[in-house]
Amino acid sequence: MTTTEQQVLDRIERARRRAPRVREEHITLAHGAGGKATQTLVEDVFAGAFANPALEPLDDGAVLELGESRMVMTTDSYVVSPVFFPGGDIGDLAVNGTVNDLAVSGARPLYLSAGFILEEGFPVADLRRITASMAAAARRAGVAIVTGDTKVVQRGRGDGCYITTTGAGLADRSGGLGAARVRPGDAILVSGPVGDHGVTVMLARGELDLAADVVSDTAPLHEPVAALLDALPEEVHMLRDATRGGVATVLNEVAQAAGVAMTVHESAVPVRPAVNGACELLGIDPLYVACEGRFVAFVDGDHADTALGALRSHPQGRDAALVGRVEAAPSGLVLLKTAFGGTRIIDLLVGDPLPRIC
Repeated sequence: MTTTEQQVLDRIERARRRAPRVREEHITLAHGAGGKATQTLVEDVFAGAFANPALEPLDDGAVLELGESRMVMTTDSYVVSPVFFPGGDIGDLAVNGTVNDLAVSGARPLYLSAGFILEEGFPVADLRRITASMAAAARRAGVAIVTGDTKVVQRGRGDGCYITTTGAGLADRSGGLGAARVRPGDAILVSGPVGDHGVTVMLARGELDLAADVVSDTAPLHEPVAALLDALPEEVHMLRDATRGGVATVLNEVAQAAGVAMTVHESAVPVRPAVNGACELLGIDPLYVACEGRFVAFVDGDHADTALGALRSHPQGRDAALVGRVEAAPSGLVLLKTAFGGTRIIDLLVGDPLPRIC
């Protein structure tokens, strides 16, 4: 490493050691994009106000001890626009997204709640279509929607339909998952092609003069996750679904939380040609584009082939790929080996190139 490169890394490390602080006076769209602004908002405002041991890991779900049992609880809100898009809609997205947060936390999804915020004038036929989609998604995932709430806001005070789902699941496996278990030598796997959902929703808005044969990857992940954990109950160290901010955000968050580095090979990352083409035209890196049916797995490096075999044995994981490795240094950084033989830093997302994708 050259002196200049080391100076750059030192500056990055000094910046990351500073306590996060929201400097803006008003909330912007970037605060909901899943990148640096979101991380700062969560850590400075919410984590500081609500601090408690269950919240502290800031994982996809909170692990709660209930006597001799462990329950995982998670919640998420869905504000996607448009509410209907190729391959899905806001309804199955709300069910699948919460089921997936439970699954990658190592839990068996059981129950969901659903809260609706509806704008005056929203078509009842569309609401029926959304709830039917939610019911079908819940049946597929083996969960029950057991409680909920509905509010209506005045015309012009909303955007049709927003949904919040909270999920509860039973963590009945002995092995725990989390950033604390990620270590140098681990293999980094993705369960399938990345970026499908974000590109689909962006094109569905009709604001761009582009067309591509691509549909959202929204789907429940509990079955491929179970296949992986059944094959390697102790060797899977962490799982995370790649939603807002995409795979790049997952890698950065885990690298920082675990105090490790990550090296990813660009040529190994599975991206569909249509998604890659759209991203190239728009100047967007597919690694930052949201998925709704893909997860990233950190697995003991000696068992990478077994992990790949387990994922590829399930239809949702047939295109799973080994994309990189966890390294000891430089701590907290994600490095990309480009197709041209160079290396660049993959940092947290700055700004909001794909608003309202979930």
